[in-house]
Amino acid sequence: MSVFTELSASVVSAWLENHSIGTLRNLTGIAEGVQNSNFYLGTTSGDYVLTLFEQVPHAQLPFYTQLLVHLAARGIPCPAPVADRRGGHLGELAGRPALVVSRLAGASEAVPSARQCAAVGAALAELHLAAQSCPLGQPHPRGPEWCAAVAAQLAPRLSPGTAALLADELQQQRAFRPGGLPRGIIHADLFRDNVLFVGDRLSGLLDFYFAGVDDLLFDLAVVANDWCAAAGGGIDADRCQLLLTAYHRRRPLTAGERAAWPLLLRAAALRFWLSRLQDRLLPRSGEVVTQRDPAVYEEILLAHRASDGRRQGWAPVSDGLPADEVPRAAWHE
Repeated sequence: MSVFTELSASVVSAWLENHSIGTLRNLTGIAEGVQNSNFYLGTTSGDYVLTLFEQVPHAQLPFYTQLLVHLAARGIPCPAPVADRRGGHLGELAGRPALVVSRLAGASEAVPSARQCAAVGAALAELHLAAQSCPLGQPHPRGPEWCAAVAAQLAPRLSPGTAALLADELQQQRAFRPGGLPRGIIHADLFRDNVLFVGDRLSGLLDFYFAGVDDLLFDLAVVANDWCAAAGGGIDADRCQLLLTAYHRRRPLTAGERAAWPLLLRAAALRFWLSRLQDRLLPRSGEVVTQRDPAVYEEILLAHRASDGRRQGWAPVSDGLPADEVPRAAWHE
């Protein structure tokens, strides 16, 4: 989350007259993240988050809103969109599409515990299962086609060595990423700062605005690359085992997914390396804009390319975690 567009309290107060959530008490910009303008919004009826969509195409917004409504109704701990007085969810503020959602309790964990890694694995599987019945869908907006397009845009700005690495990884993904893996709506950005905990209890999943249909395993690889990161860009096998086992107990992974795991870890690293390079080399203007170091994901990609796949946390996932170590439901303890 970032702030690209500044808002005054008077403008927001007037806009809130379209809603039934009381009058404005406080408004605070949120600096974390990279995609939209976000604000903590306190009113006389409670605490909320206000989002101004800076880059998301308008045609995609009904999907994101419907997905959040759908998941919240099925017990997934995600922000619930707040309807306005006409029963709609999306409005316009400062010339941008705007959405108010519930503010969830808890805080993100920079260094998650073993139980928290297991909890996020379980929660991701539950999210994938609940999203299967969502009435709307769209392709993952940061999928292989996006990667190829951004790589072509960035190539002239890269060093010869970096450009060669990028071109080779794109070619290998095109040649060897398998078809036929289980697909569905994925979160696509479930980093540590997008998950909230109260103690070891998972209390919230945030920032669904890259969601779309892709290989479900890609989503798990995104999580593993961040939650289970080890020094030198590799994977901490113990934490990854907890993550995979907790996920597998709710949505069993197929033999094809197990075989594809090393390549999907690379695909997930490639996607975030590219987006960070794009933010670094083609920055957007903004009042408070978060940029993240692309070298982190270049290192992760290189570590995965150097690995034979057996050092990436993949053991027989049905046996890697005692039953009492995985919450029966990740957020209902």
